[in-house]
Amino acid sequence: MEAAGEAEVRLLLQEARESIEAARSYRRELQQRLRGLHQAREQIKDSATSTRDVLEQHFSDLKGTLKKLLDERLTCLLQEVDVIEQESIKPLDECQKLIEHGVSTADDLLREGESAVDGDVGQQNEKLSNFTKKALHIQLDSLPEVPSLVDVPCLSAQLDDCLLTILKNQIFRHGTVASRPPVQLEEFVEKPGGILVRWCKVDDDFLAQDYRLQYRKGTASHFEDVYVGSETEFMVLHLDPHVDYQFRVCARGDGRQEWSPWSVPQSGCTTLVPHEWTTGLEGYSLSSRRNIALRNDSQSCGVLYSKAPTYFCGQTLTFRIETVGQPDRRDSLGVCVEQRNGDDSLQRDKAVCISTNGAVFVNGKEMTNQLPAVTSGSTVTFDMEVVQLGPCSNEGGNFKLRVTISSNNREVVFDWDSWQSQILPGDTGQSVQVFAMLAELLLEFYLE
Repeated sequence: MEAAGEAEVRLLLQEARESIEAARSYRRELQQRLRGLHQAREQIKDSATSTRDVLEQHFSDLKGTLKKLLDERLTCLLQEVDVIEQESIKPLDECQKLIEHGVSTADDLLREGESAVDGDVGQQNEKLSNFTKKALHIQLDSLPEVPSLVDVPCLSAQLDDCLLTILKNQIFRHGTVASRPPVQLEEFVEKPGGILVRWCKVDDDFLAQDYRLQYRKGTASHFEDVYVGSETEFMVLHLDPHVDYQFRVCARGDGRQEWSPWSVPQSGCTTLVPHEWTTGLEGYSLSSRRNIALRNDSQSCGVLYSKAPTYFCGQTLTFRIETVGQPDRRDSLGVCVEQRNGDDSLQRDKAVCISTNGAVFVNGKEMTNQLPAVTSGSTVTFDMEVVQLGPCSNEGGNFKLRVTISSNNREVVFDWDSWQSQILPGDTGQSVQVFAMLAELLLEFYLE
């Protein structure tokens, strides 16, 4: 009975411990959700505060700009009034001077005539004779023309009250408040030295014409543009591995100039180091990022390998040929599973490659299928996937690499059995050495 009782106690203790662990796990999950709720609340509050600040600043700027425009328009209209007034008054001033001069002349003539009529009899004949001659010379029947009021400008201001209606309607429709941006970041896909960023619309009524993607390193630096266009994904290259980058995206509506609000910033990083050619090999010149190699005329050149096995199955590896020199039958580019110094060509075992004339070599043997010749501007892509041969067991199974080589819209597909070792089920992360050995070719390789 005691043994049974002890077993029951142990069972109860085990159940209690499991319940305690379940309660702890449950508490952790609840606490995690509380933190998520706190972040959601903070996002709402912070974005609401930021939106208020933006609205207040925008309408304050509008008020200042509108007042400035109204003042400038008022000054312009007042200047027009001044010009019309001055140009219209000028001929009237000239006419006034002429009439005032005539009035003065008439006053002098009146005084002289009255003096001649009322003067002494002995001098009267001479004064009357001089007065008569002077009166005839002045032409007392000639009067200056004075414009009638209908011919004189009468200034007025024409102010259309519909401007207020138009402004009112425009102001009432100006600006919107959205609960969420029309586009959001959707997915980050790791690539060697880069991240493939995808985004999507979350507002079906928003017709997007262009998208704008920005990123920054960490949170200290400023966001900078990395893509503007109509696509909904973009490969951001030249990123440091194991470093967090923040991304955000916005859109521009069809036929509009302004951009939509930014999406919620999200962090992404890549753990895959970038493809780089090995430095120091005589006969090859490399770019500053070591992803472009130029074959020189040196006859001592060997196979140029990548710095590390950075290609993984499931990726697309693309070689882009920028320039081509004099070809050689040994020239080729491709991938291998081991680095062997001293080789002068890729056309060997444990390697697959395509030569410059389009011939495909698998483990040093030329295939019957051939691709177009590699020329300046050509791109050659390699895709690999692990395929299972036969049923799996606890100890693993036999696997091969299915390789697809594409060039100039043509492709060849084959199974590569260069690996004799067992690959465990689900192990698709086997890395392959990237290499190229080309005569006088400028070669750049990257991931799509």
